[in-house]
Amino acid sequence: MSESIPTQLYVVPTPIGNLEDITLRAIRTLKEVDFILAEDTRVTAKLLQHLEISKPLQSYHTFNEHQILSQVIKRIKGGEKAALVSDAGTPAISDPGFLLVRECLKNEIKIECLPGPTAFVPALVKSGIPSDSFVFEGFLPHKKGRQTRLKLLAEEPRTMIFYESPMRVAKTLEQFKEYFGNERIVSVSRELSKLYEETINGTVEEVLRIILEKKEIKGEIVIIVAGKE
Repeated sequence: MSESIPTQLYVVPTPIGNLEDITLRAIRTLKEVDFILAEDTRVTAKLLQHLEISKPLQSYHTFNEHQILSQVIKRIKGGEKAALVSDAGTPAISDPGFLLVRECLKNEIKIECLPGPTAFVPALVKSGIPSDSFVFEGFLPHKKGRQTRLKLLAEEPRTMIFYESPMRVAKTLEQFKEYFGNERIVSVSRELSKLYEETINGTVEEVLRIILEKKEIKGEIVIIVAGKE
């Protein structure tokens, strides 16, 4: 695709917690586009209000992206410039966005992805676990295929990165203990970039014990797991 073609879709990372992490380029882009595709319009509206930006919002999330994809492409091909944002972090990383990017490429629509926050990067760096080679797994399957995936990953030599909800983190660590062994080194981070940011490092057994002792766990979880030696 020619570089002279103007960009029509901007993929814009948003802060994972601390609003000061928004980039100057992201702010300028959100001001310049014609409309913003938002995973949750309520979340994005709060961010735009904080940034004193007023732009039309269109809901674009996992449950409607197939239905509205052609409509969005039609608007962009009609000359409108769009920004795609998720609730936090970089769109398409365990968030909606892949389908839209692929469809834009099919329609020769120029895309720019701005650099910015992604939760697993600070979690990986803080873990002390080797970061020269890693595999991003995102969210494990909840039911079907979960055991098969864990059996396969038990032999993975690279550092592994997972996302998890606070409600399931203990269960996931128990399964890591079962499939990876008690002594596998892990790191659990939550509330990254926020006031109560916390990272727990140790063996699976040690970290699980600490998690179980906590009365309540809040915030999205990033789990880093050392690969098999």
